[in-house]
Amino acid sequence: MQQRSADHGFSAVAGKVPAPCLVLAGVSGIQFGAALAPSAYPQAGAAGVVFLRLLIAGLILCVLWRPRRQALKSAKGAWKTVLAAGTLLAGHHIAFFEAVNHIPLGIVATIEFLGPFAIALAGSRRALDLLPACLAAGGVLLLGGGGGTYLPAVGLVLAAGAACCWAGYILVSARMATRLSGGQGLAVAIAWAALLSAPYGIARAGSGLLDPHVLWVATVVAVVSSVLPYSLNLEALRRIPPRVFGVLTSLEPAAGALFGLLVLGQRLDRSQWLGIAAVACASIAATYLGPGRRRISRVRATSDYLPKEGSARNGAGIPRAPGKATIHSPDQSSGNVEDVHVSIPRHESNERP
Repeated sequence: MQQRSADHGFSAVAGKVPAPCLVLAGVSGIQFGAALAPSAYPQAGAAGVVFLRLLIAGLILCVLWRPRRQALKSAKGAWKTVLAAGTLLAGHHIAFFEAVNHIPLGIVATIEFLGPFAIALAGSRRALDLLPACLAAGGVLLLGGGGGTYLPAVGLVLAAGAACCWAGYILVSARMATRLSGGQGLAVAIAWAALLSAPYGIARAGSGLLDPHVLWVATVVAVVSSVLPYSLNLEALRRIPPRVFGVLTSLEPAAGALFGLLVLGQRLDRSQWLGIAAVACASIAATYLGPGRRRISRVRATSDYLPKEGSARNGAGIPRAPGKATIHSPDQSSGNVEDVHVSIPRHESNERP
């Protein structure tokens, strides 16, 4: 009852804001958090900030969703799926935030975006579907130094690792969406990710984890990059079609570059900006071409947080593909829907957290 009241209260406030503004606020929150996190690296390093971010976000989501042990036990395979999702989350966060230590945030966000994008194109059977892939490949070449700018290999490898973990999480979370209602699975997955990242974070940060500045930064990052985007996207997807949502979230790489410039002072050359634009355009093209749709399962809609009829969105705050789809994101929870499909890239699927 308290959970429903909180949800209705948030909807009443957010309902006064245009839906596209909610989506853009969520995108901005994710990238602003990623840009703010390095300010605590001198005291705690990327590993320490990741651990605290996951810990705080997990605690907040557990309080909000109150996951029930009985629900996890009664759903077949739920524990294995949730733990696998949390493991991929931990790997994604560590790789992403370590990558920002070596290469500009905008480039990290763009490369990370390619993981789910690749899955979206993996099932393509039409020659037309290869156009977004070629456009994205050209963008990557421009980002990786095609324009003459050198980027450290370690940063590129870490960003690619984050992309792989993100793509894997999307596939695993599709199963989680069919087994658990609301955000219970997401809350437990993030808590498990925090536990997994604890040894690495504590070993690297030590007493720096208790630094007031580090705690403040980690709390802000947890809220603006995890809890807030989920809530905003959930409300927005009640009012806009999934393809509109997809176009808006395709701006995420550009938002990463912009916040990297404003917060971290990371300047990109012209070829790198063109590379980011190419990947964003490829994502928009993939959204409208709709390739890579894969059948997962059929389940009944049971979540109170799902719109009832004629809906094009799920309780996760993640858009479905044209047809029906549901996906977990690291920064968003799931609901159960009829005719569950997976259609990616991230905006048609991942949250961030």
